[in-house]
Amino acid sequence: MTIKIPHPEINSLPSDVRAAVEAFPMNVFRIAANAPASTKALVDLAQSILFYSSFDPRKREIAVLRVAHVTRSVYEWTHHVSLAKGYNVSDKEIEIICTEEPVTSLNEESNLLCRVADEISRNVRLSDEVLAQILERYGVQEATELILCVSYFNFLSRFLESTRVELENSHS
Repeated sequence: MTIKIPHPEINSLPSDVRAAVEAFPMNVFRIAANAPASTKALVDLAQSILFYSSFDPRKREIAVLRVAHVTRSVYEWTHHVSLAKGYNVSDKEIEIICTEEPVTSLNEESNLLCRVADEISRNVRLSDEVLAQILERYGVQEATELILCVSYFNFLSRFLESTRVELENSHS
């Protein structure tokens, strides 16, 4: 028997939490609903990063895939491979993201995105060199959005793995 955090009874949730979960019917948000005071904020933060950030979504998905790989989050990886393909990240790029240590054979910018993901995921703090590179390349707003995105998906992968969130098709 696998120990995991169970899904809450949807009808037992406060109406605003139930609405947030029903708007995004993914197991990650269903499990998060066990902490109702945080659920709507988590959904709102996810939406801000995925839908309202000015950071380019293709570049974002390269960084997110690298976070998912480094943190070994199958749920995050599986969902974001689909998203990445929708933003024209190629199968070859996806293969490189999950096999190279460190990633060096993508284009210069994609290698940098993977380095950002690696440094935040493994070291918590970006090196001065990488921080300077992303500030120069993206400016303050987009560099901040990239760091926030990578940090959020590090948090999320740890939540997913620690609660044992299953992929939707494997939920019983």
